[in-house]
Parts: sequence; C-alpha cells; structure tokens
Amino acid sequence: MSNKEIVTRKSLIYKTAVEYGDYTLNHVVGCSHGCKYPCYAYMMAKRFKKIDSYEDWTTPHLVDNTFELLSKELPKYKEKIHTLHLCFSTDPYMYGYNEICKCSTRIIEKANVFGIKCSVLTKGILPVELAKMPKQNEYGITVITLDENFRKEMEPGAAPINERIEALRALSELGCYTWVSIEPYPTPNIHEQDLQQILNRISFVNKIIFGRLHYNKLVSQYRNHQEFFNRCAKQVIAFCENNHIDYHIKTGTLIEAEK
Repeated sequence: MSNKEIVTRKSLIYKTAVEYGDYTLNHVVGCSHGCKYPCYAYMMAKRFKKIDSYEDWTTPHLVDNTFELLSKELPKYKEKIHTLHLCFSTDPYMYGYNEICKCSTRIIEKANVFGIKCSVLTKGILPVELAKMPKQNEYGITVITLDENFRKEMEPGAAPINERIEALRALSELGCYTWVSIEPYPTPNIHEQDLQQILNRISFVNKIIFGRLHYNKLVSQYRNHQEFFNRCAKQVIAFCENNHIDYHIKTGTLIEAEK
C-alpha cells in the first residue's frame, strides 16, 4: 500500500451491541472481498458518504495510526473489555493483503499483552501462527456455502471456501477455540443447497452462529421464507446439541423462539 492509500483516525476501539464482541475496532477502511449479499458495512459506508463507489470500497485503506491509538486506548479500556472483536465493518485477514493480515496479528498480540481476549471473523485465511497466542482468543470464519461458484458470485474477492475451512481446522487441531458464522444464509431461490453438508463439514468447531440473509429483495419473494429459516435454525440447533457444539441463532432468524 502506498501512503496515498493510508488514512488516520482520532479513535479506534468502540463499544458494540453485537453478541460476539462487546468492543470492536476496524483498522481498515473498505474491504477487497466485495461481498454482494449485499454487504451491510458497504451500504452504510456509502449511505454516510465514507466511500464513493463499490470500486472505492474494494480498495482497502489501512489506518496509519492504528498502533499509536492502541497504545492509548488499550490501557483505558482493558478493565471494561470482555472480548475485542476484529472486525465488524472490514475483514482482518483480507485475502491477498499480507500487510493487513500482519497488522491484524500485531493488534491481537498487543491486546493480549493487556490481558484482553480477541475474537476474529474472516472470509480470508487464518494464519497458523495464531495458535501460538493465548488460547483465550477465538477464531472464526464465515461459511454460507460449499459451492465455490456461488462463493465467487457472492464473495468475489474472498478466499476459496476449502482453503478457509482447512485453515480453521488447522487452528482447531492445535487447540484453538474455533467457530463458524453461517450468515447471511440464502433462501433456495437465491441458491439451493443442503445445509446439512455445511454442518457436517464444520463439525470440528467449538461454536456455530446461524443467521438469515437480510437486505435482499429475493428473500421476501421466496414463499414461506420465514418457515424456511425456522427449519434451518432448528436444524442447526439439533446438530449442535447432538455434537456438543455451542451455538447462537441470530435475532430475527428463528421467529418462533421470539414470540
């Protein structure tokens, strides 16, 4: 990355209401993965005029003063943070961006020095070196399909599914806590597939999070789409309970459970 592509910020760590991280940070602006579900982070960045176009979004900009800010903020927040999540509006292990990946690993190392547990979610390749870090950290990947053609359509710049899963498996075999986010899961009119095959493929993980696809008009066009998501959520729950895997069903996915 050239200096022209680098930005600075006034703060980095902030509190969040999302369930798998009470605090988070985003040390990159944009994401080269260019997900077309559509991507909520991209929609919000465009709405609030933080980026101009899809092309701008998919050209990531590393926050230049990340570690200067962390040196100030980690001591300030260390007694408040239960889990520091990387990341909600970008990807910490962006596929093909070695500088961003190295930066993310350094952030985790620095947070761990202050006794702060980190949670990671990526559509990239988790480096095996993460296994050398404290086992309190939690490493996750997104898997919404095993079909590589559909992956290329929906996550054009992300890592291939098989490589993603095998990198996670390697960390699991080295004793790390691993998890998978099956979100946003599509309705059959968008892509027909067997959820059980996905679950079987990731049966080695410690936790599975399942969530429906939002912000896509094709979902509402699928007849009985809520019943579909209810069935899928119950299938995930049954699978996890039978295999002693922790799970979380995202709000709005299993409506029956919320009545």
